Amino acid sequence: MSETTLIILFALLPAAGNFMGALIAESITVTKKTVNRALHAAAGIMLAIVSIEVMPTALQQIPPWLTAFMFMVGGCLYLLVNTWIKSWQNTQVSTGAWMTYVAVAADLIGDGLLIGTGGAVSSSLAFILALGQILADIPEGFAVIGVFRDQGMKRAQRLLLSASFTIMVVGSAILSYLLLRDLDNEIKTASLVCVAGLFCLAAVEDMLGEAHDTIEDTHWSSISFLGGFSLFVIVAGYLG
Repeated sequence: MSETTLIILFALLPAAGNFMGALIAESITVTKKTVNRALHAAAGIMLAIVSIEVMPTALQQIPPWLTAFMFMVGGCLYLLVNTWIKSWQNTQVSTGAWMTYVAVAADLIGDGLLIGTGGAVSSSLAFILALGQILADIPEGFAVIGVFRDQGMKRAQRLLLSASFTIMVVGSAILSYLLLRDLDNEIKTASLVCVAGLFCLAAVEDMLGEAHDTIEDTHWSSISFLGGFSLFVIVAGYLG
């Protein structure tokens, strides 16, 4: 099996996780408390991916100053993209389900970029990153369907939109992998850290921000965050 095929398969994992979360949300009653806790769990997993897998790998292969610099670059790129999305949303007549769709699509493109850049470094790293993302995307998909439902979207349309996220993940993963695979290892690793900066800030600003907007946090929200982080520690420790 070629490395490109592996990257495609790895990228399908978070897409499948997102859709799985959507199916779960369609089969049960989604409350604001549940959405809040699901988003906290997803954010915990995303931060664990960066702190446990990406940063240790980067610090072994590139200088600390370059690691810190590229992480900042990635975070600044996130701020630019997020500013553009919000500006675009403000120009629209309606700010309903389609605004949510654009925001989630941007998050999943980040997932694909992380898998693609990780795959350029090593296929085993891409596999662990994909496993972490499938865990994070299950609660994210769960929460998004709840938002779509609250905005009055029909069930068939909700599921179709959730399935379409696959295109974003796979496309961005393939593109980033093909662009980086023949470059020097330092460039690959620096690119991975850059995407990690974007990925990390998205977890804090988007997921936790949305969770806080949904309903006031409780101790269970914090426990969900800790549980998500701990879950990835177990997955990375035993499968990495």
